[in-house]
Amino acid sequence: ACALFSGRALLSRRSEQRLDTERELRAALQNRLVLLLFAERRCPRCRGFEPRLRRFCRRLTDPAHVERPEPLRLVYVGRDRCEQDYLEYLRDMPRSWLALPYGDEFGRELEQRFGVQELPWLVVLAPSGAVLVPNAVPEIRDLGTSCFQNWREAAELLDWNFQERQEFQGAPGRSLTEPLRRLKYRVWDEEQGEGERETE
Repeated sequence: ACALFSGRALLSRRSEQRLDTERELRAALQNRLVLLLFAERRCPRCRGFEPRLRRFCRRLTDPAHVERPEPLRLVYVGRDRCEQDYLEYLRDMPRSWLALPYGDEFGRELEQRFGVQELPWLVVLAPSGAVLVPNAVPEIRDLGTSCFQNWREAAELLDWNFQERQEFQGAPGRSLTEPLRRLKYRVWDEEQGEGERETE
Protein backbone atom coordinates (compact mmCIF):
# COMPACT_ATOMS: atom_id res chain seq x y z
CA ALA A 1 0.00 0.00 0.00
CA CYS A 2 2.96 2.28 0.57
CA ALA A 3 3.81 2.17 -3.15
CA LEU A 4 0.34 3.48 -3.97
CA PHE A 5 1.25 6.88 -2.51
CA SER A 6 4.82 7.00 -3.82
CA GLY A 7 5.56 10.54 -4.97
CA ARG A 8 2.41 11.85 -3.26
CA ALA A 9 1.78 13.83 -0.09
CA LEU A 10 -0.46 12.97 2.85
CA LEU A 11 -1.56 15.25 5.66
CA SER A 12 -1.85 14.44 9.33
CA ARG A 13 -4.45 15.88 11.68
CA ARG A 14 -4.91 19.68 11.56
CA SER A 15 -2.31 19.87 8.76
CA GLU A 16 0.37 19.89 11.47
CA GLN A 17 2.56 17.61 9.39
CA ARG A 18 2.88 16.94 5.69
CA LEU A 19 4.23 13.51 4.80
CA ASP A 20 5.80 13.83 1.38
CA THR A 21 9.12 12.00 1.47
CA GLU A 22 9.47 8.29 0.76
CA ARG A 23 10.90 7.73 4.25
CA GLU A 24 7.95 9.46 5.95
CA LEU A 25 5.40 7.60 3.84
CA ARG A 26 7.08 4.25 4.53
CA ALA A 27 7.11 4.96 8.26
CA ALA A 28 3.38 5.75 8.19
CA LEU A 29 2.14 3.00 5.86
CA GLN A 30 4.62 0.14 5.55
CA ASN A 31 3.58 -3.25 6.96
CA ARG A 32 0.09 -2.00 7.78
CA LEU A 33 -3.39 -2.69 6.56
CA VAL A 34 -4.52 0.56 4.94
CA LEU A 35 -8.13 1.74 4.87
CA LEU A 36 -9.02 4.23 2.14
CA LEU A 37 -12.07 6.18 3.28
CA PHE A 38 -13.96 7.95 0.50
CA ALA A 39 -16.38 10.30 2.23
CA GLU A 40 -17.74 13.83 2.44
CA ARG A 41 -18.28 15.85 5.59
CA ARG A 42 -21.80 16.97 4.64
CA CYS A 43 -22.96 13.55 3.42
CA PRO A 44 -25.67 12.22 5.83
CA ARG A 45 -24.67 8.58 5.29
CA CYS A 46 -21.02 9.45 5.96
CA ARG A 47 -21.92 11.25 9.19
CA GLY A 48 -23.98 8.24 10.26
CA PHE A 49 -21.16 5.78 9.58
CA GLU A 50 -18.24 7.77 10.96
CA PRO A 51 -18.87 7.25 14.72
CA ARG A 52 -18.90 3.49 14.13
CA LEU A 53 -15.71 3.70 12.08
CA ARG A 54 -14.00 5.75 14.78
CA ARG A 55 -14.95 3.17 17.44
CA PHE A 56 -13.72 0.40 15.14
CA CYS A 57 -10.30 2.04 14.71
CA ARG A 58 -10.02 3.05 18.35
CA ARG A 59 -10.73 -0.46 19.64
CA LEU A 60 -8.02 -1.88 17.38
CA THR A 61 -5.29 0.75 17.64
CA ASP A 62 -5.70 2.71 20.88
CA PRO A 63 -3.36 1.43 23.65
CA ALA A 64 -6.10 2.33 26.14
CA HIS A 65 -8.30 -0.36 24.55
CA VAL A 66 -5.84 -3.04 23.42
CA GLU A 67 -2.57 -4.35 24.78
CA ARG A 68 -1.02 -4.61 21.32
CA PRO A 69 -2.32 -2.06 18.79
CA GLU A 70 -3.07 -3.55 15.38
CA PRO A 71 -1.07 -2.45 12.29
CA LEU A 72 -3.82 -0.33 10.79
CA ARG A 73 -3.80 3.08 9.09
CA LEU A 74 -6.71 5.06 7.66
CA VAL A 75 -6.33 7.53 4.79
CA TYR A 76 -9.17 9.97 4.19
CA VAL A 77 -9.84 10.62 0.50
CA GLY A 78 -12.20 13.56 0.90
CA ARG A 79 -14.86 14.30 -1.69
CA ASP A 80 -15.76 17.56 0.06
CA ARG A 81 -17.19 20.27 -2.18
CA CYS A 82 -15.36 23.13 -0.49
CA GLU A 83 -12.01 23.44 1.25
CA GLN A 84 -13.59 24.74 4.46
CA ASP A 85 -15.52 21.49 4.93
CA TYR A 86 -12.35 19.53 4.25
CA LEU A 87 -10.31 21.53 6.77
CA GLU A 88 -12.99 21.09 9.42
CA TYR A 89 -12.88 17.34 8.84
CA LEU A 90 -9.09 17.37 9.21
CA ARG A 91 -9.34 19.24 12.51
CA ASP A 92 -11.84 16.73 13.89
CA MET A 93 -10.39 13.46 12.61
CA PRO A 94 -8.42 11.14 14.95
CA ARG A 95 -4.74 11.95 15.29
CA SER A 96 -3.57 8.67 13.73
CA TRP A 97 -5.56 9.16 10.52
CA LEU A 98 -4.02 10.65 7.39
CA ALA A 99 -5.63 12.52 4.51
CA LEU A 100 -5.01 13.21 0.85
CA PRO A 101 -4.67 17.00 0.35
CA TYR A 102 -7.78 18.88 -0.73
CA GLY A 103 -8.19 19.13 -4.50
CA ASP A 104 -5.55 16.48 -5.23
CA GLU A 105 -6.57 14.89 -8.55
CA PHE A 106 -5.11 11.61 -7.32
CA GLY A 107 -8.32 11.24 -5.32
CA ARG A 108 -10.29 10.94 -8.57
CA GLU A 109 -7.80 8.38 -9.85
CA LEU A 110 -8.28 6.33 -6.69
CA GLU A 111 -12.07 6.53 -7.08
CA GLN A 112 -11.85 5.08 -10.56
CA ARG A 113 -9.22 2.50 -9.67
CA PHE A 114 -11.24 1.07 -6.78
CA GLY A 115 -14.67 1.43 -8.37
CA VAL A 116 -16.17 3.77 -5.79
CA GLN A 117 -19.93 3.83 -6.35
CA GLU A 118 -21.28 5.71 -3.35
CA LEU A 119 -20.27 7.48 -0.15
CA PRO A 120 -19.08 6.36 2.29
CA TRP A 121 -16.83 3.77 0.64
CA LEU A 122 -14.00 2.01 2.49
CA VAL A 123 -11.34 0.03 0.62
CA VAL A 124 -9.13 -2.32 2.65
CA LEU A 125 -5.60 -2.83 1.28
CA ALA A 126 -3.02 -5.40 2.35
CA PRO A 127 0.54 -4.19 3.05
CA SER A 128 1.41 -5.47 -0.43
CA GLY A 129 -1.24 -3.15 -1.93
CA ALA A 130 -3.64 -5.96 -2.86
CA VAL A 131 -7.33 -5.23 -2.34
CA LEU A 132 -8.67 -7.31 0.56
CA VAL A 133 -12.17 -5.81 0.66
CA PRO A 134 -13.51 -3.55 -2.13
CA ASN A 135 -15.95 -1.87 0.28
CA ALA A 136 -15.81 -2.71 3.99
CA VAL A 137 -18.62 -0.40 5.12
CA PRO A 138 -21.19 -3.25 5.40
CA GLU A 139 -18.70 -5.51 7.22
CA ILE A 140 -17.90 -2.90 9.85
CA ARG A 141 -21.58 -2.11 10.32
CA ASP A 142 -22.55 -5.78 10.69
CA LEU A 143 -19.50 -7.39 12.32
CA GLY A 144 -17.59 -4.63 14.08
CA THR A 145 -13.97 -5.38 14.99
CA SER A 146 -14.38 -9.13 14.43
CA CYS A 147 -13.95 -8.61 10.68
CA PHE A 148 -10.40 -7.34 11.20
CA GLN A 149 -9.08 -10.83 11.97
CA ASN A 150 -10.32 -12.03 8.58
CA TRP A 151 -8.55 -9.14 6.86
CA ARG A 152 -5.30 -9.81 8.68
CA GLU A 153 -5.34 -13.52 7.85
CA ALA A 154 -6.05 -12.77 4.19
CA ALA A 155 -3.23 -10.21 4.10
CA GLU A 156 -0.78 -12.66 5.66
CA LEU A 157 -1.75 -15.31 3.11
CA LEU A 158 -1.34 -12.92 0.18
CA ASP A 159 2.01 -11.64 1.38
CA TRP A 160 3.24 -15.18 2.12
CA ASN A 161 2.31 -16.28 -1.39
CA PHE A 162 4.11 -13.27 -2.80
CA GLN A 163 7.25 -14.10 -0.81
CA GLU A 164 7.16 -17.68 -2.04
CA ARG A 165 6.87 -16.59 -5.66
CA GLN A 166 9.87 -14.32 -5.17
CA GLU A 167 11.88 -17.09 -3.49
CA PHE A 168 11.28 -19.65 -6.20
CA GLN A 169 11.19 -17.48 -9.30
CA GLY A 170 14.79 -18.40 -10.17
CA ALA A 171 13.86 -22.07 -10.64
CA PRO A 172 10.62 -22.49 -12.62
CA GLY A 173 8.30 -24.99 -10.96
CA ARG A 174 6.65 -27.94 -12.63
CA SER A 175 3.30 -26.91 -11.19
CA LEU A 176 1.67 -24.05 -9.32
CA THR A 177 1.85 -26.01 -6.07
CA GLU A 178 5.54 -26.88 -6.27
CA PRO A 179 6.62 -24.03 -3.94
CA LEU A 180 4.22 -25.40 -1.32
CA ARG A 181 5.55 -28.92 -1.71
CA ARG A 182 9.12 -27.70 -1.43
CA LEU A 183 8.30 -26.15 1.92
CA LYS A 184 6.84 -29.38 3.31
CA TYR A 185 9.11 -31.93 1.68
CA ARG A 186 12.75 -32.38 0.84
CA VAL A 187 12.74 -32.51 -2.93
CA TRP A 188 15.72 -34.22 -4.46
CA ASP A 189 16.97 -32.97 -7.79
CA GLU A 190 16.05 -35.53 -10.43
CA GLU A 191 18.95 -34.41 -12.59
CA GLN A 192 21.33 -35.62 -9.88
CA GLY A 193 19.69 -39.03 -9.94
CA GLU A 194 18.00 -38.79 -6.57
CA GLY A 195 14.37 -38.79 -7.65
CA GLU A 196 13.13 -39.19 -4.10
CA ARG A 197 11.06 -37.03 -1.82
CA GLU A 198 10.80 -37.51 1.90
CA THR A 199 8.99 -35.72 4.68
CA GLU A 200 11.13 -33.40 6.74
